Amino acid sequence: MLESIRNRRTIRKYQQRDISDSLLNEMLELSFKASTVGNMQVYSVVVTRDHEMKLKLSPAHFNQPMVKNAPVLLTFCADFNRFTKWCEFRKALPSYNNFQSFMSAAIDTLLVAQTFCTIAEEKGLGICYLGTTTYNPDMIINALELPKLVFPVTTIALGYPDEMPNQIDRLPIEGLIHNEYYHDYTSSDIDKIYTYKESLVENLGFVKENNKETLAQVFTDVRYTKDINEATSESLFRAIRRQGFLD
Repeated sequence: MLESIRNRRTIRKYQQRDISDSLLNEMLELSFKASTVGNMQVYSVVVTRDHEMKLKLSPAHFNQPMVKNAPVLLTFCADFNRFTKWCEFRKALPSYNNFQSFMSAAIDTLLVAQTFCTIAEEKGLGICYLGTTTYNPDMIINALELPKLVFPVTTIALGYPDEMPNQIDRLPIEGLIHNEYYHDYTSSDIDKIYTYKESLVENLGFVKENNKETLAQVFTDVRYTKDINEATSESLFRAIRRQGFLD
């Protein structure tokens, strides 16, 4: 398993090869062994195989090709609906319509999603996280008919790889680990941490094609702008409130 983690890469092109229900369920069952807040398992997974359903979900993910082309899409959802109903049906009074409960369920969901991805890659499958899930939650909620207290946290495209892309660069561990307490970064620290990333040919290309001076400007001025971040934040909070977590 260490080798599959060490060699992992994001896969966006898949063979049109079936993933059996038995294999998928085996991987999901194993992933459900992941750590969970208070042993509540406040998450659910919506499995999408049907082409028409993929077409419904595609606009929410900006029509990225892997949404329609992956044999399986999995939407991992924070889910306090099931736990709340269990409480109600057992003469207990639930109170999970709040942001703390949303955070607990979101943490549970991401722990399970990452565990699933590690298992899938160990089985020879390829995965792609779709960060677009948080950009258009309302569209996903509508398409999947998610009830109150259920919220889409992340989506995973899954299939047997039909490509072998280069691994994406990662920052050196010295830039990510803080011993005993948080050590804030100096200008010199930032230079050491980001110099390699900035020197990569593909990143130099991004700077040039976007007519920017630095790679950082590509992120702030093109990819994740103030306007986009603020609009996405408003959309997220509206959707979280709609799903009953901010009542």
